[in-house]
Amino acid sequence: MIRRDFLRTATLGALSAYALRRSEWQADIAIIGGGVGGCAAALAALEAGCTVVMTEPTDWIGGQLTQQGVPPDEHQWIESHGATRTYRIFRQLWRAHYHTHYPLVPAAAEAEYLNPGACLVSRLCAEPAAALIVLESMLARYTMSDQLRILYHASPTAVEVEGDRVLTVQLQTPRGLVVLKAPMFLDATEEGALLPLADVEHVSGAEPDTGELHASPNPSPGNRQSATWCFAIEYREGEDHTITRPDDYAFWASYVPSLSPPWPGKLFSLTYTHPITLAPRQASFDPRPEAKTAHFNLWNYRRLISPANFAPGRFSGGISLVNWPQNDYMEGNLVGSRAHQEGARQLSLSLLYWLQTAVPREDGGTGWPGLRPCGEVLGTADGLAKAPYLRETHRIKARFTVKEDHVGREARSEPVAARFEDSVGIGHYRIDLHPSTGGDNYIDVDSLPFEIPLGALIPERVQNLLPACKNIGTTHITNGCYRLHPVEWNIGESAGMLAAFCHHNGTSPHAVYDTPRLLSGYQAWLQRHGVELWWP
Repeated sequence: MIRRDFLRTATLGALSAYALRRSEWQADIAIIGGGVGGCAAALAALEAGCTVVMTEPTDWIGGQLTQQGVPPDEHQWIESHGATRTYRIFRQLWRAHYHTHYPLVPAAAEAEYLNPGACLVSRLCAEPAAALIVLESMLARYTMSDQLRILYHASPTAVEVEGDRVLTVQLQTPRGLVVLKAPMFLDATEEGALLPLADVEHVSGAEPDTGELHASPNPSPGNRQSATWCFAIEYREGEDHTITRPDDYAFWASYVPSLSPPWPGKLFSLTYTHPITLAPRQASFDPRPEAKTAHFNLWNYRRLISPANFAPGRFSGGISLVNWPQNDYMEGNLVGSRAHQEGARQLSLSLLYWLQTAVPREDGGTGWPGLRPCGEVLGTADGLAKAPYLRETHRIKARFTVKEDHVGREARSEPVAARFEDSVGIGHYRIDLHPSTGGDNYIDVDSLPFEIPLGALIPERVQNLLPACKNIGTTHITNGCYRLHPVEWNIGESAGMLAAFCHHNGTSPHAVYDTPRLLSGYQAWLQRHGVELWWP
């Protein structure tokens, strides 16, 4: 009896283990990647009535906004126009979270546009953990009804293709393999992971022969913008939170980037290359509230929490997010390389240790031991983000490629960007390329307020796979202005709407692009959904 019970239990256990090893999920639309573009695509498709499966390699959706810890880089008109309606709703809810749950001082509570961090890079710098709460709340009614299923800790490993169509995507999860089936797939991964897996025609890095004014002098698939492993720190006066000296600290403390034009000296320094002029630029660093410094204070650059906005005692010294020139990783590409991923982590940990122990102070001292790794705002123990910020990804070879000639102020003879009759959104940001893994220093030039052409979302050949983030048809150069938060959101939202439009109308993205009647209907649908197609 005992043996029979054991055998039955063992058999059931084996069957259960087999079920965990491989399962199949189906939906109208499968979105691989739960970042900014993936979430926007899901919201759009769900509102249009489609069932959606969205996958995410970490346990936090939200990409740049959350698990990478990057405060939103936005244009100067963001409060009134130049973004989709749902992106503005997200921003309103992010601010409302602080009005509801935090003790704001009257000036902050009554401000027209609350900026919790009072930072220098954005009109809305706030905690990534709060952004996660807002994104999850926006999706909650769909997850509760099972219209949306989110598969966490899932990374694509294989794609089944038949002719010009994707049939399935296989993902590895802690519970085994999951196979997704859908009529339409969206690649919203941070690295453009589906493109090589599905043999979708694509480019990587600095491609040759684009003819662009500021094209890289070092064209190579491996020459990409540096990635950054961001981290958050809180300042606590009079306390010592110095971390254990990182293993690679000696290397990074003496590291001089090998770039052209040359970097002004060691990476760990308050003197660095000015992104636009390429001349040496001097900064200061002082985390004390209301500190007056001789130069631009890096502490305030991407500050998430300014104590001045909150009741006394709520935050002693504030919280800042470190995404600076000093932790741009230029030694190689992180995608697919554990060695480079660990190198980027060691760089950021070493920078933290340098700030705690060796950064020059304007009072003549060195180091700020009161800097505490602030993991609670990023959902980690060590204060580093859950994932690195990848500025550049694989990009589809599209029916239309956006080049500098279309959007660059210096490259164009007209004072406005190119007009695209197939526009599916708008955006604006400088053509901002960080120092690259191929030895290029900054390429940072002005752009004009631009449009997002549908042709840049349409692969040359594959019929049912759409890019939904930074992987659209741009070049190495124009990726620099199409990669930021509101533009990625717009790309994802328009891709999700396109997939839903094709589902409801029994058509394909290529047919929408090629057929004026379908294109007009799709654009009208976007506008009703709150997507601006052209700048006013």
